[in-house]
Amino acid sequence: MSSPYRALLAVPGAKAFVTAGFVGRMAMSMVSIGIVLLVSAVTGSYGIAGSVSATLSVAYALGAPVSARYADRLGQRRVLVPLVSVNTAAFALLIGLAVFEAPLWTLYPASALAGCTQVSLGAWVRSRWSHALRDTSIPMGTAYSFESVMDELIFVAGPILVTSLATGVHPAAGIAVAVSCTLVGGLAFARLRRTEPPPRPRAPGASGKAGVFANPAVRILSLIFLLTGAVFGAIDVSGVAFAAEQGHKPLAGVLLACYAGGSATSAFWYGARNWRAPVDRRFLVGSVLLAVLLAPTLLVGDFWPMLPVVFVAGLAISPTIIPGFGLVEELVPDGQLTEGLALVSTTISIGAAAGASLAGRVADAYGAEASFGVPLASAVVAALVTLAAYRAVSKRELSSRTIPQ
Repeated sequence: MSSPYRALLAVPGAKAFVTAGFVGRMAMSMVSIGIVLLVSAVTGSYGIAGSVSATLSVAYALGAPVSARYADRLGQRRVLVPLVSVNTAAFALLIGLAVFEAPLWTLYPASALAGCTQVSLGAWVRSRWSHALRDTSIPMGTAYSFESVMDELIFVAGPILVTSLATGVHPAAGIAVAVSCTLVGGLAFARLRRTEPPPRPRAPGASGKAGVFANPAVRILSLIFLLTGAVFGAIDVSGVAFAAEQGHKPLAGVLLACYAGGSATSAFWYGARNWRAPVDRRFLVGSVLLAVLLAPTLLVGDFWPMLPVVFVAGLAISPTIIPGFGLVEELVPDGQLTEGLALVSTTISIGAAAGASLAGRVADAYGAEASFGVPLASAVVAALVTLAAYRAVSKRELSSRTIPQ
C-alpha cells in the first residue's frame, strides 16, 4: 500500500470505523437487487418487483438526508442505533410479507419504511474522516479516494453475493444477508465514539428547515451528481444488454467489473497525489473527461474490445466524484457536512435509477449499442452544466456561503 494510504489508516481509530463502515454499507449494492430477486420469485412478476424496489429507492432518497441532518445535530450514535434497529425490523417485515405471500399492497409500505430508515452510511464515514483528520496533514482527498475504492469493491462484490444467495440458497437469503450487514456494521460503527464528530445543535432561533439545499452551489452539485448517477445506472443496463446481444450474457459481470475496476484504479492513483489545482477546477476537468472517455463506447460493436474501452471510461469516475465530495466539504458548514454528503449521494442513486430505466427502454427499442448513448448524453449534459455553472460551483466565486444552521 502506498504511503498516503498507510498514513491514512494509521490515524487513531481509522481502521475500526473503516471496517465497520465497509460492512455496514455492503447493503447499498445488495438491497435493490435482493428485493427484485425475492419479490419476482414469489410473485412471478418483474414489474411488481421493480415497483417495490423503486418504492424503497424513493423513500431512501427522501429519508437519508434527513437522518444525516439529525446525525450532524445530535451525534451519529444517537441517530444510528435506533435507525438501524427500525431498519432491520422493517426489512424483516418486508421479507416475511413476501415469503408468506401477504397481499401485494402490503409490500409497498414495508418497503417505504425500510427505505426511509436506511442511512447513507458512506456519507457518515466520510464525515467521520473529516473529523479524524482535522489535526493531521493528510488531505481529505486521500480519504475520499480511499472510500471511493471501498465503494467500488462493494459494488463489485455485493451484486454477485446477493444473486448467488438468492438463486442458490433461498430467494430471501440475499436480502437477509444484506440487512445483517447493515445491523452488524451499523451498530459497530455507532459504538466507535472516539472518532465520532461532535454534535452541532441548531443555533437558537434558526429554523433549519431548508438545510444544505438552501445553498445554490449545493443545488447545482446535486443536479450534476444526478446526471452522473444516470451515467452509472445506464452503463449497468447497457453493459448487460450489450453482453447478452453479443452472446456473452454470463460475462456481463466481467464487463461491469472492468468499468468499476477503472474507477477503483483512478481513485487509488488520485488519492496518492498531492494536488495543487483547486478542487473546483479538478471537478470541472473530471466532468468533461467523463463525457470524453464515454464517447468510444458508441463505436465498439464487439464484446471483447468493449472490455478495455469501458475500463478506460471508468478511469474518469473517481476524478469526478472525489472532488465533488471535496466541494461539498468546502461549501457547507462543518455542522451540516453529513447532510450535504448524504444529499449528493442520494441524488446519485436517483439518477442511477432514472438512467437505468431510460437505457433499458433504448436497448429494447433500438438495440444495446444504441443504449450507450444514454450514459454518454448524461455525461455531456453534466459537463455542460458544470461549465455553465463554474463560477457558482467554485467556492471562491460564491458571493455567500452562509446557510441556515
